[in-house]
Amino acid sequence: MSGSGPKAYGYIAEGDKDALAKRMHRIEGQVRGIEKMIADDRYCVDILTQIAAIGTALEAVAFKILADHVAHCVAGALASGDEALAAEKSRELLEAVRRFARTR
Repeated sequence: MSGSGPKAYGYIAEGDKDALAKRMHRIEGQVRGIEKMIADDRYCVDILTQIAAIGTALEAVAFKILADHVAHCVAGALASGDEALAAEKSRELLEAVRRFARTR
């Protein structure tokens, strides 16, 4: 966790950064698709179905990042023996879960 270089977060350390970027690009394409569906006066239920699919895709990305945060950042802080760092990462985790739960 310490060092002179930039911090390496879980999704970077595991080599998942490119996979997450690809997932986000697909989601971006889905959003553009919905914009086109609206412009083309597509059926409302079809648009709502695509919006739900985007929500599910974003949720999958969020769960992946949350899991990486727990496995890398929080676990590393707990293993470090630094009580202040462990408390900070635990607070951050709880706040992230609260924010994520509010969107449900």
